[in-house]
Amino acid sequence: MSSQPTQPSIRRMREFGIRPNRDLGQNFLVDSNILEIIGRLAELTPEDVVLEVGGGLGVLSEYLAERVAHVHVVELDRGLELPLRQALDPFENTTLHFADAVKLDLASLDPAPTKVVANLPYGVAATVIIRTIELESVVAWVAMVQKEVGERFAAGPSTSAYGVPSVLAQLACDVRVERKIPRGVFYPVPNVDSVLVGLKRHSPAPPPALTKLVQHGFKHRRKALPKSLELSPGGSKELRDRARAGLEALGKPADARAESLSPAEWRALYEQLA
Repeated sequence: MSSQPTQPSIRRMREFGIRPNRDLGQNFLVDSNILEIIGRLAELTPEDVVLEVGGGLGVLSEYLAERVAHVHVVELDRGLELPLRQALDPFENTTLHFADAVKLDLASLDPAPTKVVANLPYGVAATVIIRTIELESVVAWVAMVQKEVGERFAAGPSTSAYGVPSVLAQLACDVRVERKIPRGVFYPVPNVDSVLVGLKRHSPAPPPALTKLVQHGFKHRRKALPKSLELSPGGSKELRDRARAGLEALGKPADARAESLSPAEWRALYEQLA
């Protein structure tokens, strides 16, 4: 008689006949040692309210529930309801939301999250991080993401990885790639590398108009920033000329490219153009 596997993900996959959904980019954590690393980086406290996006088979969910005041678990795949409920039912301090985290009204979560701790689905990782930065209550993030996504968030100006996610995240947070994660901690083993990225808030999320300016500025990455703004929706030659003057006022070349501006310089340019 074979003994039941002790690792919860493997046990639940067998018990409930779960097969990872490739269309949803599901890669389940099957090495529970990673949980302690995530928990240490997240600096969990008994007062924390955690938002976990991509509950999967519930291994991170139950780890969090044992350590914090409340856990909101968001999962898109209804097929994972039975294993998730098995993980969460012993805990009264959890709320399970079957929803698309990109569309869910995160501001309505009660109690309001103070931290985001998640093994994020690859396809929506960047969007979820940017969306949750808009939640004023959240002060820290530890997220498992694709290596390139993590590097993009942490990238500095004038590097190939630096772009819209870098600027928007760093306008509000200090961002670090904390550590690389071996592919073997997941089932199925993904064909991409993963990292844990950490964010700590230092400022409110950028206002919508600043976000739009950054997005339009990077739209035509190979062109000068003022030209990119001219070509953007609602752009004009007048905006181009104002942007050239604004860059010069900041001590930058009038034909600087978007990637050459630090997050602080983006904010200063926004204030020049306001």
